This record gives sequence, structure tokens and C-alpha cells, in this order.
Amino acid sequence: MKTILSGMLRPSRIACTLWSAALLLFLSASSQAAGPFIPGGVQDDAGLLRMGERMYIEGILPSGEPMLAVVKGDIEVEGTAFTCASCHLRSGLGAVEGGVITPPTNGKTLFQPLKAYYKYVEVKSAPPRRPAYTDETLAELLRAGVDPAGNALGDVMPRYLLDDRDMAVLIRYLKSLSSELSPGATDESIRLGTVISEDVSPEFRDAMLAHIEKFVNDKNKQAGISPYRMQARRQSSYLTLSLAKWILKGPPETWRAQLEEYNRNEPVFALAGGITTGEWKPVHDFCEENHIPCLFPITDFPVVSETGWYTLYQSKGYYQEGESAARFLNGADEALKGGTVVQVVRDTREGRALSAGFEKTWLEMGHARPATVMLKPGEGLSGDFLKGLQAGEKPATVMLWDGPEAVTALKSFASSDNMPGMVFVASGYLGKSLYMLDEKAREFTYITYPFRLPEDEEKKKVYIPLVKGAEFHGDALTVMKRTYAVIPLLTRTLLEMKGNYYRDNFLDVIGMMMDMDMAPLYERLSFGPGQRYASKGCYIVQLTKGPKPVLVKKSGWVIH
Repeated sequence: MKTILSGMLRPSRIACTLWSAALLLFLSASSQAAGPFIPGGVQDDAGLLRMGERMYIEGILPSGEPMLAVVKGDIEVEGTAFTCASCHLRSGLGAVEGGVITPPTNGKTLFQPLKAYYKYVEVKSAPPRRPAYTDETLAELLRAGVDPAGNALGDVMPRYLLDDRDMAVLIRYLKSLSSELSPGATDESIRLGTVISEDVSPEFRDAMLAHIEKFVNDKNKQAGISPYRMQARRQSSYLTLSLAKWILKGPPETWRAQLEEYNRNEPVFALAGGITTGEWKPVHDFCEENHIPCLFPITDFPVVSETGWYTLYQSKGYYQEGESAARFLNGADEALKGGTVVQVVRDTREGRALSAGFEKTWLEMGHARPATVMLKPGEGLSGDFLKGLQAGEKPATVMLWDGPEAVTALKSFASSDNMPGMVFVASGYLGKSLYMLDEKAREFTYITYPFRLPEDEEKKKVYIPLVKGAEFHGDALTVMKRTYAVIPLLTRTLLEMKGNYYRDNFLDVIGMMMDMDMAPLYERLSFGPGQRYASKGCYIVQLTKGPKPVLVKKSGWVIH
């Protein structure tokens, strides 16, 4: 179906504008005759499109009530359970899954005749498989399941119970859906962007950019020498790319205005990579409101949400380590799982994220809320403090969400006669001090580790192509490895889009991809419709004894 779409004409902007004006007059007249349409009324075409989008994606009417539909002939259901987007995808370009074809519902396709094809070659002498839809025949399809050629759709297609006003709003949205290529894209070029805050070190910035810049340069060389041109699978061979670097200055509360200015002057189709030293939320919110996809930014503080769509993170960061600790503890011995759990939390972004991930998951599993002791930034943590905590609370498990200072405290704590069964720490928060953990403390200390173990990465020989003239070590090498995961994702996505360069299609294609099990650092990156966190697991490890300790797995890949 996507192959068929590539050659179709776009609706006239003038025609859409005139249609919108007519619809506004219709809604206004209907509102006066039948009461207010929505609180505040309809003000402009953008308002209509927002209402139509909500109908299409969420199954919610402009009134705020759920849409109603009938399936299987006579079973009445709410549209929230059978949304248009759930089958036809956000982009409206449809899908083929399990041998079931879900046809496109975007304006570019609906309002053109559907031509006859034989093995993807147009049969010019044959009559169209169906005429172009009109507003009236599209309303008939949505209500009764009959297309303009008189063909009845399968009974799995909901028949929506919509009055004329609501039907008009939905049809207006369908006419706009994936009808023109998204900003930053043409038939032959795409502008990508990447976001960098000015406080990121030059070494980390260059490590993040290395593979993205190489990808753009290599792609443009390929576009110039490819001897083939096909409208479908090899469409991306002739695609040229450019990369805009959006540098954010000053405090995060000023970033939004800077992002909007960049987007006005140099609109991008999608953001690739990106790096800040703090939270990604200002960029996340900007992408959500402007419908700009963002792939795999380097951040340990992503927005953890069930409703976001446009930013795809590699993981939930520190929050995910807390989740994994809760799941691991839930499967531990009953004496540990059923005993008192105490969290000692440094009041920092890292500590709060770890604590939030643990507590939310622990409560969802039916356990009592853990006792929490907050340590102010700069407040000392000692072995005596932990001994006093153990004597008073007598916890079976301590979640020690603190940085390198925890290593020194655990050394003194390990000499106590009254020890908890388990102490959890986070590898990312401890940093390089992790390997300085006292030998006796290693016996009861469990460590969250959200990456492949170093020795596993060497055994599996995960291949990362070198960037000429670039050499990185330590944490900068980790940044480069994390960014590299963007490259195979971009390569596959641009190929599978087959020239349909719409932002929602970009994310729809990613949602239908197979897992990536050879990504640097991560054991597995998995995708699915609507999923926003690609790495969904974490190891729980311990350190071996001896002067050169190594990490050993105490769990499988704990899935959140």
C-alpha cells in the first residue's frame, strides 16, 4: 500500500482552505441551531484539526465524550477501545501485519481513485478499484462500512455512530492527515537536527556527533553515486541529508524560546541524538507540542510518561534501575521480600529518580510503602549512620541511593554484627568508585547495571565502525557507543518509509521494527507501536573478591 501512495497527488491547499471555511460556517450554524458545539466554540481551523486528531487517535468526541461504534454487526463499543490510529496508525498510512492489510486513511489517498495494480505495477487499462472518496461517500464508509464502489468492508471495521457535526470534524482531519510532507523534508532531502547544551564538554559533544555526522556524510556520498532509482524500496538511495546543530545556552528555563527560534529559522524533520548535562524535559515538551520526532538523546533523566509520543529514549535512565531493583527484590526469598525495606536517598536528581522508580514499582506489586530517609545535598553519610539505621528500623533490605560516598560508608557498615540481608546501590551513581567497594561489603551489596557487562560486549564482538580522525576513551567512549544506536535505526527507518516523509510515519515505521540485539552497550533494544523506551531491562550484579574484581550477574535481564 505504501508503494502505491508514493506517486499520488496532494490535495490543493486552496481547496482545503475553502473547505475549512465552509466547515466553520457549518459548525457555527449548527451550534446556533443545536446548542454549543464545545465550550468556547470553534475558533479556527487549527482548533478543528486538534479536535479531529483527538477523535482519530484517542476516540474522543469534541464534546469530551467517547465515540461510539458497532463491530461484528451489532456489538456496541466505545471508540476509545477501537481508535482509528490503532489499526491505520498515527500517520494514516496503514499497515500489513499477520497477512491482514489495513488500508491508508490519509487525505492524499482517500480523495484519489485507488488504481488497479498487478504485482505493484499499475494496470492502466483497468478501471479503478474504487473511485475517489467524497465527503458524502467517506461518511457512508465510516457509518456503514461501504466504499464508493459499493464494496462492504469486513465486520472488524467499526461502524462509527457520528452525527453530522462530529463527522465533519473527523473528515476535515482525515483530509489533512499525511497530505503534505512534514517540515524539514522534501521528496529528495531531509534536514535532521541535534540538540546540545553549551555546558556539555567538547569531548562529549564530539563523541555524540561523531557517528551522526559520519552517517550524514556517507548518505550524501551514496546519493551521488547510486546507479539505480526506484520509487519504492530504493527511494532512500537518492535522499540527501543535512544536519542542523541547535546549541542551547543559559539555564533550562530559557531553552524553550531558543528551540522555537531554531525551529522557525531552520525547521527539521527529526532530531537525532542530542546531549545535555541535565534533564531532557524542556526538549521533550518542545518536541511533543511541535510534533517533532527525537531519537535516542543522551540523558539519564528522560521524561518518564505513559502519554509521550515523539521522543524515543534508549531507556528510562536512573528511574529504570530503581524499577529493576524492585522487580528483583520481589523475586527474592520471602524473608527478604516480606521484611522491612528502607530507602536512603540523596536529595539529588539521581537519588530522586532511583527512589521514584523503586517505590512506584514496589507499590504496584502490592507491597507496603518503604520507609525513606532523605539526605540533603552535602549531608554526610557514614557507617555509623547506617548502623544506627539498622539498629532502629531493622530493615531486611536497604536501598542506598547515593553516590561515591556510599562506598566509604559501606566499608564501615560491613563490620557491623547486625547486617541487612541485602543492600542495593546503582552503578551509574557510584561511577568509577564502584570497583573500590570493600570486599566484605561485596557479599551483601547488589548493584543495578543497565548495560551489557564489559566482558559480554567483548565476547559478542559488537561492531562499531571507526570514525576517521576520532578516538574516544572512558566516559566519552560510552557517549559515542550510546549515540551509535541511532545510526542503524535511522538507516532502516528512512529505507522503510519509501518516500512517505511524514513525521508520524517515521515513528510508525520504528514501532513496527524488529528488535536490535547487537546494539553497543545494551543487551537488547526492542520496539513496538507506542513504545517510547527501547532498552527495557537491567542486570543485578555483584563484585567478585580480589584486587581486580569483575561484575557477575545475579539475575537475568530484569524487564521493567
